Amino acid sequence: MTTVQDTATSARPDWRAVVASGATPLPAWHPGPPGPERTGSRVAPVPADLGAIVRRVAHDHGVGVGSVVLAAHARVVAALTGEPDTLTALAVGPDHEPRPCRVDTGVASGSELIAAAHAALVRAAGVPDPEGTDRTLAALRTDPAVGTWPPTVLDTTAAEDPGPAPLPDAAVLRVVWGVTALRVDHRADVLDDDAAGRVLGYHLTALRQLTADPAAPPTRGCLLGPEELAFQVDGLAGPTRELPDRRPHDLVRDQAALRPDAVALVRGEESWTYHELDERSDAIARALLARGLGAEDVVAVVAERTVGWAACVLAILKAGGAYLPLEPHFPADRIATVLTRAGARFVLTEPDAATTLDEALAGLGAAGPTRLLVAEAWAEHHPDVDPHVEVGPERLAYLYFTSGSTGEPKGAMCEHAGMLNHLLAKIDDMGVDEHSVVAQTAPQCFDISLWQLVAGWLVGATTVLVEQEAVLDVPRFVDLLARHRVTVAQLVPSYLDVVVSYLEQTPVALPDLRRVAVTGEAVKKELVVRWFAVRPDVPLVNAYGLTETSDDTNHEVLTAVPDHERVPLGPAVQNVRVYVVDPALQPVPLGAPGEIVFSGVCVGRGYVNDPDRTRAAFVPDPLRPGERLYRSGDQGRWLPDGKLDFLGRRDHQVKISGFRIEIGEIENTMLRAPGVRDAAVVVSERPGRGKQLVGFYGAAAPVPDDELRGLLAASLPHYMVPPVLHHRDALPVTANGKIDRKALTALALELDAPADPVGDTAPLTPTEQRLAAVWAPLLGVDESAIGRDAHFFERGGSSLLAVKMAVRLQKAVGLPEIGAHPVLADLAALLDERSGGSDPAGSDPATPDPSPAP
Repeated sequence: MTTVQDTATSARPDWRAVVASGATPLPAWHPGPPGPERTGSRVAPVPADLGAIVRRVAHDHGVGVGSVVLAAHARVVAALTGEPDTLTALAVGPDHEPRPCRVDTGVASGSELIAAAHAALVRAAGVPDPEGTDRTLAALRTDPAVGTWPPTVLDTTAAEDPGPAPLPDAAVLRVVWGVTALRVDHRADVLDDDAAGRVLGYHLTALRQLTADPAAPPTRGCLLGPEELAFQVDGLAGPTRELPDRRPHDLVRDQAALRPDAVALVRGEESWTYHELDERSDAIARALLARGLGAEDVVAVVAERTVGWAACVLAILKAGGAYLPLEPHFPADRIATVLTRAGARFVLTEPDAATTLDEALAGLGAAGPTRLLVAEAWAEHHPDVDPHVEVGPERLAYLYFTSGSTGEPKGAMCEHAGMLNHLLAKIDDMGVDEHSVVAQTAPQCFDISLWQLVAGWLVGATTVLVEQEAVLDVPRFVDLLARHRVTVAQLVPSYLDVVVSYLEQTPVALPDLRRVAVTGEAVKKELVVRWFAVRPDVPLVNAYGLTETSDDTNHEVLTAVPDHERVPLGPAVQNVRVYVVDPALQPVPLGAPGEIVFSGVCVGRGYVNDPDRTRAAFVPDPLRPGERLYRSGDQGRWLPDGKLDFLGRRDHQVKISGFRIEIGEIENTMLRAPGVRDAAVVVSERPGRGKQLVGFYGAAAPVPDDELRGLLAASLPHYMVPPVLHHRDALPVTANGKIDRKALTALALELDAPADPVGDTAPLTPTEQRLAAVWAPLLGVDESAIGRDAHFFERGGSSLLAVKMAVRLQKAVGLPEIGAHPVLADLAALLDERSGGSDPAGSDPATPDPSPAP
């Protein structure tokens, strides 16, 4: 008998404590509501040829059959848990008392795994084995019915009874091996009969693979049976739908012909009809083509999110070029790096957005792209240039640069077919039609900005460009949603949290809002609860995807709080295939954790001018020859209802406020500072405050803070510069000499914890005291730990938390004032000055709202 523990139940001392402290629980799989706890059982015959092969392999390795069977079982447990170092419990000897047994499957060959299993079996039995075999266990096997193939571990109560038997306390699964049959006993409220049957099959397959070629890696090959493999490849794929033989800009042209006077675009008091959008984007396309723009030539746009920016995006697609967004506030070094890596031929910009661009272009000299002002481009007349360029579905549509672990950003290339597929999925699942108003809120370097801008145009809807100033002013943003009768919006969860906090405090009717999507980072179930408390009539769409997969690939449309432990990612959208695989790209058992990978029309072309990183992430699909597969690095698992469950990442990539950040890029930049020997960046997350980057560096002497920040700001976008930097003579390391990130994460929280204010550092005035009451839940600390000299951002505050502070202060101050007065006493003085010495914004303006912190 081999028993895998359910660590969710309370553990008793002895073997249960050992297993519970170190075992990864088996994945539960029960599609329907679980019934009362009972024991189920599945039995399968052991083919005679397999038994003979197992005996031969055991003999060749100088061990008993039990060691080979235990090795196969460890392989199965590793596949089910996603952990190569397996911990199980063995019932050894006539007392049948389970004993801990650990087998590490992370070895080079099946032979090594058999040897490791043999050693583990001997340790579990507690019997010395100087001859290197497990024949000494034979003395413990008392049932003659076992015959020539004894079970790996003996369960005398089950050896003569093929039916189910009560499982040991806290156990989920028991595997009993016999001479002619294999039996799996299981808790039916955790694993249904089909799941138990699959586990039974995994064991037989693992034995065949292990014994067929013991010299091969033990994890080579797929454990899944044909039926389960087909279900994962085809049954869990998005629906197959034929795409129109049109490009997105063609469909926009169709709408311009169908409804020329309908409003296509709004920004502030400015609006364009479909006719105006079509004409002005055509004019820019002509200007680019007249200058020699060729197929797939890259055109960068450095502009704020204006109507000119919107026209440029459409113009580049029409002209057959590839759109590359850059934000005007990016450092000149960053802009120059991206333009060079992308091989951009042209860059479109506007006068008030060209400062850092011009600095970057000056550094590039003649090798840089040609600069063209948007207003000049659409004012030019090129009547002999036809903007109707033939563009195929495989043509490059756009590039988005994301953070790169080597210190260099990487530019993901996506094609027109993938872009169109995503836009149509958004139109379907967000309910976009000609009557819709779509809010465009995302920064232009964030890939969701593209669908927010373009998707509505494919069906005749209106796109409202929301200025960043409005986004950072939540009351103004909510008012804009109401005034423009916005029906569809998408926000990152950290910003939706701020919006929900405002609606909890100041209920606002948004009768036109039909659907809100969240994306960019994992959404917490608590936020979903709060959303439906304030807007129970508006579905929430949890959208998941990556830049390399043409944006979102999974949509979970929520009309109520989900029953799952976490908010699921939902099923795949049309024409998208999602697999959960092991390191060898073989699908893992249903419910088991693994890497989320993608196949189908969504998969992009790779990283521009970056063959090494392209080869590592974009690989041939082993399940569908001729298709590309993208390895996301995200960890997930399938749920019984066919939805994807996100489990996080195992590398050093993080998402903060929706931006994808490779920790390595920040660390490599820090290492450029003179005297810095080592650098590490960790994520600190204090309850109620959200995530924050914290940088540590090892150096003989501290680097001046402004110097180090200046170095980072010169190369990295603002969202990648850690707000907190700590010097150490040397960074802590693990036993194998690597930087100890767990220790640094704990240290970040410890250093971040403010000491209790004493004496004249404690808040003095009523306004200071009320302000401290607002800060405390935002910063995730006790109110008593906030002193009058506390610095909001040095204590872990962020721009989003500052927005939330402004909401809780009922807009007595705005984000610019908070940024200019980050010290509590200074901000309190400003509030008193504005209110003439009385309570700001009413009798008790700084009383925090009762909603939980984000």
